[in-house]
Amino acid sequence: MSQPIMPHQMIYPSNIHKQWLELSAGAQHTLRLTVLAVLVAVGWLIVYFTGGTAYAYPYLMLIPVILAAAWYQLVGALVSAFAVGLLMALMPLEVATGELQPAANWLVRLGLYLLLGGVAGGLFQRLHAARRYSRQASYIDARSGLPNYLALEEDLSIGLAERWGETLGLMVVRITDIVDLLETLGADASDELVSAIAQRLGRVVDARACIYRFNGPELMLLLRSSDHEVLEKVAQEVLSAGEENLVIQQMPMRAQLVLGYTLSTPDTQNARQLIHEARVAMFEASNQQRSYSAYVPAYRKRTMQAIWLISQVRHGLEANQFELHFQPKISLADNTVCGCEGLIRWRQEDGQLIYPGHFMPKVEKTTLITPVTRFVTEQALTMAANVPGGVSINVSARNLLDNDFIEMLRMLISKEEVPASRLEVEITESALMADIKDGSRAIRAIRDLGVGVSIDDFGTGFSSFQYLRHLPLSGLKLDRVFVMDLESDAHARKLLGCMIDMGHALGLVVTAEGVETRGQHDILVQLGCDQAQGFLYSPALAIGDYERWCDDFMHGERSALSLELESGRTL
Repeated sequence: MSQPIMPHQMIYPSNIHKQWLELSAGAQHTLRLTVLAVLVAVGWLIVYFTGGTAYAYPYLMLIPVILAAAWYQLVGALVSAFAVGLLMALMPLEVATGELQPAANWLVRLGLYLLLGGVAGGLFQRLHAARRYSRQASYIDARSGLPNYLALEEDLSIGLAERWGETLGLMVVRITDIVDLLETLGADASDELVSAIAQRLGRVVDARACIYRFNGPELMLLLRSSDHEVLEKVAQEVLSAGEENLVIQQMPMRAQLVLGYTLSTPDTQNARQLIHEARVAMFEASNQQRSYSAYVPAYRKRTMQAIWLISQVRHGLEANQFELHFQPKISLADNTVCGCEGLIRWRQEDGQLIYPGHFMPKVEKTTLITPVTRFVTEQALTMAANVPGGVSINVSARNLLDNDFIEMLRMLISKEEVPASRLEVEITESALMADIKDGSRAIRAIRDLGVGVSIDDFGTGFSSFQYLRHLPLSGLKLDRVFVMDLESDAHARKLLGCMIDMGHALGLVVTAEGVETRGQHDILVQLGCDQAQGFLYSPALAIGDYERWCDDFMHGERSALSLELESGRTL
């Protein structure tokens, strides 16, 4: 495909388009000239063997003239018409007698050839111009002036077909906060941002890459003769360029970018595969909260597995394949069981357990979260009636902002006839801050039911004292990252101590997650932490195993646990 030429100045030159086109243009030109020469020769022979120019056959020479008009427009048609006209002038009027044509005869024929060739060439030239403009328009994103995804697919297809012994690199650059600008200033501002980012990237990559607008928030960079080192260097340069502030509609802003890139291999089948790989890498970087990521085949396998799992969730619920496992919480003041956390597991037909990290992040983004949360709540309430302390469950941002979630809680609590105080809902900071206003309203409604509400993974999100002060929370769960270095880092101990004191100042029950050693346990006791949870005490257990663990702990095994803790060994 040729580089689209817009009425206005393109933001960058596309050397890749031109280089790829030049390789095939010579071959096409040679083939066309050969066809025209053959047609002229065949026409000349037909005229000669049918007796000469006195008959109607000279008009067969208009065929190569019309064809030249279609391929080379006006100039080609006129040159072809003039050439065949002169050739016919050399043909005798009568081959049998050798009688020559009168000058007026062949001059009139030459004029006719030129007239018809000129008309045909002009028409084909206008048609070709209209098609070229239409084709160019279809390969250009009208709002930004950049080549679009059609241009990208065609260029990639040509590059993969030609190969030339080179490796193609494809990088996707996603503007993650473009939705905020779209909502605030509208579509024109978001397009202006894309164009500004493209201009900046054009200066960074210079002639090394061609830039495309793949969709609203995504730009694609196509590089030839690439390797992982080249792409990583380009990724770092692109991210550095993105750090600079931009002015969009007189408003200063900083665009947040996330990148993914991939390289073609001999096994790369088509352009769409390469595009898919680059976007998979970009989404992996986003999910891992990294700035960029290179594609590795394991990403695709994991993505396919996740898609398959999501498709099977509803069937799994209907087939009773899901179950809740429970991890105990230990009161550090008296070393008793004070509750547990319910954690969902998916048992496959072969008995293998799938842990929530493999499917819940995807489920939380779909309407499937509603039946899954209902199942978890029902199981937790049933368990809460039979074990010491309460049961806590995790709730997603989608649950929190769902008006039907509160009503479901109310209905299930009434149905199970369990005191609402024995159920606690754990909400991550990020879920709460996704919509602090509606999230706060939901927390108050949950607390009005008598259900406890705790902030999970506290310290890894926004950690705003402002929302803690105004929300009717019942507890804080300190993330395991603050526990893991307690024995070796004095600063970690001071920080955790401050967080515990802050929680107590707000009247909250403070729980530490991820306790794995006796040393961590002892430090948490010294710091005044209320509860602890972790592998030191027990992993999450199936219902029957958890009930037996609690029975052993409460009736005769408590002293054994104390001995385990004192010796520094884990259970």
